[in-house]
Amino acid sequence: MGRAIIAFLPAVLGAYVLGSILSTQVILQRIENLGLPITLRDRLGASWHDLLGMGTSYLPLMAVAFLLALPAAAGLGRLLPRGKFLLYPLAGLVAVIALHLIMKAVLGLNGVASVRDLHGLLLQGLAGWMGGYLFYVFTGQAHR
Repeated sequence: MGRAIIAFLPAVLGAYVLGSILSTQVILQRIENLGLPITLRDRLGASWHDLLGMGTSYLPLMAVAFLLALPAAAGLGRLLPRGKFLLYPLAGLVAVIALHLIMKAVLGLNGVASVRDLHGLLLQGLAGWMGGYLFYVFTGQAHR
């Protein structure tokens, strides 16, 4: 259990950082598609700004999503021990996508602007996948 608690932090932070950066880049790409040039400096500055700015809203929501998903994956992992390498990343993917779909259904809004289309939603799911994979690695299960 101690490893799981310790692994939770890098899993959530990893998913949050990747999700925040991907979200920023999706929005900037939409702006660029409208004809406004976006420099690398703009991209880096906006990513840093969003990474800090979304920390009080998106990071806690992602932590709650992982808090629900990872124990479910652990329970399934007891039934399918050889499938853990897929269960944790899949749990992260489902948790983040479900987070956005639930916010849209309950609140009627997208908590992160980049998820207004399927492409952005799937990229957020990729961030969740990475967080789940980090959990798998940091619990030491990848090395057994």
